[in-house]
Amino acid sequence: MIEVHVINGDLSEPEIDAYIAYGREKYPDREICGVDIRLDGEFVDLKYYFRPRFQHVYRATDYLVKTLDVLNDAKRAEYRDKVMHPVY
Repeated sequence: MIEVHVINGDLSEPEIDAYIAYGREKYPDREICGVDIRLDGEFVDLKYYFRPRFQHVYRATDYLVKTLDVLNDAKRAEYRDKVMHPVY
């Protein structure tokens, strides 16, 4: 579901769908989650919002996993006891 905000006017559904299709053509490798359509006379300003390209990945003793619940108790304890270093 794409969240659409039309600012300074009204648009028909086919017009909104055309602007969404334009965004999908312009950004084929990104997933659009929202669009602001600002009407200014005969001009239209479009601002697209995208879903993040990555998910958080945990590294626990050389295993890359998306969630920690796939690890056994020993690996979870190892991850919990791991010392986190600051990122500068």
